[in-house]
Amino acid sequence: MAVYEGARPRSTFLPRRRQEVLLLRPLAPAIPRRSSRAAIRGGGRPRVFAVSMGLIVIAFMLSFFSLIQTVRVSASSYDMDQLTSAYGQLEARRQQDLSDIGRLNRESAIRREAIAQGLTQLPAPLVLPAR
Repeated sequence: MAVYEGARPRSTFLPRRRQEVLLLRPLAPAIPRRSSRAAIRGGGRPRVFAVSMGLIVIAFMLSFFSLIQTVRVSASSYDMDQLTSAYGQLEARRQQDLSDIGRLNRESAIRREAIAQGLTQLPAPLVLPAR
């Protein structure tokens, strides 16, 4: 077991003040230390470049989501316009069919259409006597 000069046991209940520690420590020449960049990077503040890049990425994502919503709304509007146009065309066709049915539903119109198609009126029916 090695014993170092100036080593004192520390009290766990009453920590010593900084001035007492300085007085008890023997004066020794300071050993120059190497600077370590890893220690500085590990506990330091976040770099300005990293924060700015993070903000740029977040701003891009928010603008991208906004663009997606705008495109979705305009596509929905376009679909609604197409459906409204198709509904108008179907309604016009329905009115035309109803007017055609009303015009062609009369007996004279039916007879005229049959003659135009090459049909003729049936002759009088033949009645056969029963055996």
